[in-house]
Amino acid sequence: MDWLWWVGAALLLGLVEIISLDLVLIMLAGGSLAAAGVNAAGGPLWLQIVAFAVVSAVLLLTLRPWLLRHLRSRVPLTETNVAAHVGRTALAVDRVSEFGGRVKLVGEVWTARTEADAPQIPVGTEVRVVRIDGATAVVAPLPAQHPTGT
Repeated sequence: MDWLWWVGAALLLGLVEIISLDLVLIMLAGGSLAAAGVNAAGGPLWLQIVAFAVVSAVLLLTLRPWLLRHLRSRVPLTETNVAAHVGRTALAVDRVSEFGGRVKLVGEVWTARTEADAPQIPVGTEVRVVRIDGATAVVAPLPAQHPTGT
């Protein structure tokens, strides 16, 4: 009846995995199920622990990397929060220099600055967000467009 403890541990690890989604705890749950099988077959406690450790390690080193590669190849990485602003265009609402300024980015006014030694950006210029540094958008002017579109 001790095998129920291993199955309970596997179920608990599986439930916590649903929250964490890092595919580590589910591998430990697989080790717990292996230990439950050893216990059900009448194996001693030391063999159950060895089965848990070996199966968990094998799953972590083989199955987890394969699953992560498979998941990442099917679902593109979507940037969120501040990282999603990199590459977006904004409008300079104040003069922007390497020392400061302000831009309107996705409907919000952000503090902004240019890279060191970059030219100042006048008011009304469209800019592209190069990176986010804390709460400051580091911007660069968009390349000038010719009337022919080139």
